Order: sequence, then structure tokens, then C-alpha cells
Amino acid sequence: MKILGIGNAIVDVICKVEDHFINQNNLTKSTMKLVHEAEFKKLLSTLKIEETISGGSVANSIVGLSQLGNKVGFIGKVSDDDLGKKYEEGLKKENVQFFYSKKKEIIPTGTCLILITPDTERTMVTFLGTAGKINEKDINTNAVKSSEILFLEGYLWDEGEPKKAFEKAINNANKVAMSLSDLFCVERHKPHFLDLVKNKLDITFANEQEIMSLIDVKYFDEVINFAKELNKLIVITRGEKGAVAVNKKEIVDCSAKKNLQIKDLTGAGDLFAGGFLHGLINKKSTKESLEIGAEMSSKVIQIIGARL
Repeated sequence: MKILGIGNAIVDVICKVEDHFINQNNLTKSTMKLVHEAEFKKLLSTLKIEETISGGSVANSIVGLSQLGNKVGFIGKVSDDDLGKKYEEGLKKENVQFFYSKKKEIIPTGTCLILITPDTERTMVTFLGTAGKINEKDINTNAVKSSEILFLEGYLWDEGEPKKAFEKAINNANKVAMSLSDLFCVERHKPHFLDLVKNKLDITFANEQEIMSLIDVKYFDEVINFAKELNKLIVITRGEKGAVAVNKKEIVDCSAKKNLQIKDLTGAGDLFAGGFLHGLINKKSTKESLEIGAEMSSKVIQIIGARL
């Protein structure tokens, strides 16, 4: 198997809202907020659902990789309930091997409310459900060992059981890539994430804000210097400024695609990472890998939802 992803197995519920809905509910635009089930249901009760799709950040990247013809797999925790069944079907339909045997859990399958404002930004409200209860027993060591690259998401990293699951996966992996996921994630787990980036990961995906927050700098040049000293592969997306990869000492950039009819930014980073990993695993150059990432990302932002 080329790549195995481990992440939050979450069903996305997509709704369109006006800006005042974001403000009224004390949400911060374009970030992700974790909530309890009651608050999730209360928010959802006032909205019209546009679409329900299997989601989760790394799962979206893995589906993208499958669509590009790679043999891939995914581990994520769902319950044996309606949404859990839907989730697994969503992966199978995309030819992704699901290395997790679901059972009836006390806590339901996780759900993410994706609120799309008129400016196409997406704000997420997540009830992690059983996805956030992943533990080391849920990690299929053989699947990890038989994949060329293990791909993790920062969203999944949490104190206690998820952390143990993470460590078990990393310790059995041939090569480890991870996405920092979200600014709030980085701020919540800064020392841990910094340790991962410096000592455990071979490849790190981040956007400009996330990486600048992680290393506490004000200027992007400082990010480049940090990445060069690390001697690993750091891939940074910069919105309209395109993307840049620092591969050991080599710096490669690629510009953003122009004249796009942007509808929804959900999945832009996920599909970028999927496209880049496709290039990397198929022996393309860093520049070509960035270009494939940008191409995948530009396609997904012109549709509603995080999967092509």
C-alpha cells in the first residue's frame, strides 16, 4: 500500500449561512470549534442541510489519492450506527481500504457542521463523537508497516488515548507525514506539535498562519530559515500567494491558480496534501508535486464539499 491515513472519521454536514450567523453564535470565521453533542444539535436545528458527505481531513486527502490511482487505506473510529455505516460506504465507494472494524459504541459517530458564508470561507463546528476516542487498540500495526507513508492529522492529536494511538502508529511507520490542521489546534498543542515537527515527522503540511504560530515568528522569511535548518520536508500553503516546499535545503515554490470560480474553500488544504503526496510517492520532483497539489486544490474549491 502506498499511503495509510489515520484521522478523525467524521461525517460532514454542509450548510450555507450569512455572516451574522457566525457572529451570533460566537464562532471565529474559517476556524474549527469543538462542541458537545447538545450544542451541535442546537446549531443544526436552525439550519437547512445542503449536503451530507463522509469527511475528515486526512480521509479527504486519502480519497484524493485514491482518485489519482494510488492504493491507499484509512483508519478512523466510527460507531456501528447510521452515520458510521454511511461513512464506511463513502470510503469503499472511493476504493479506500478501511482498516477498522466498527462496533456499537456508547458515543455516536462524529459529525462536522460546515458553515459556508457568502465569501466562500468555511467555518467548522465539530462534534468529535467516537472519532475522538481512538486508542492504540484501534491501530492496525500491519497496515501501518505495509504502507510506504503514514499520514496523520493534527486534529486527531489529543492528550490521553489519541496520543497513545498516534505514538504507536509513528513507532511502526516507515515514513511519517502530518498536517498541522488548524490554527487553534496548533495553539492548543504547541509544545507537542513542535516536538513532532522537529523529531518525529519526515513531512509536515501547514498553512502560513499555522506554521508561523507554531514557531512564534512574525515574518515568513523566518519560517523558511526554520525549515532549512530542520533538514526535512516542510510544505506550506499560502492562499493567493501559492505554496512553498522546503526540502532539506532546497526551496521550491508554485503560484496559486488564477481565475477560479471559488464556491467553497472546504478541503483545499486536504486535497493539496493529497496531490502533493501523490507526486512524492510516484517519484515526481518537488516542483511537480506542488503543481499537482495546487491543481487538486483548485478543483475542490470550485465545488461544494471537500471531495471531488
